[in-house]
Amino acid sequence: MIAGFKIIEEGAFADFEFEARAESVEELFAVCGKAVFEAMTDLSKIELKETIKFEVEGASLEDLLFAFLAELIYLKDVKKIFFREFNVEIEGSYKLKCAAKGESIDRGKHDLRTDVKAVTYHKLKVAKNDCGFNAHVILDL
Repeated sequence: MIAGFKIIEEGAFADFEFEARAESVEELFAVCGKAVFEAMTDLSKIELKETIKFEVEGASLEDLLFAFLAELIYLKDVKKIFFREFNVEIEGSYKLKCAAKGESIDRGKHDLRTDVKAVTYHKLKVAKNDCGFNAHVILDL
């Protein structure tokens, strides 16, 4: 299985909807992180100059994914940074540690597509299948 994400074009105008897939749940979360920032800018223009580490917890995989993506959006807003790579470790069932790598937002370098305001619980799903894991996510723009 090749990890990646697919944008769902039929979504609402004020939303960015995507499906992601990966062999492991950690890789799935990293792919979802990339999808969030791909909504905002061209990932190839983000250099790996800074690393920010954080931890989040949830009561389920969906809650954990929500907390992870919400923290990334929060860090983008507060620290003014775009991320491109995510080293994700999940301990136990629902505790996540992440080292997110990226750089400060530079409007001259990073073409701003849209601003992601929040992740939503609407249609949020994480599932295991024969090939690995998949997720369905809707972001509020």
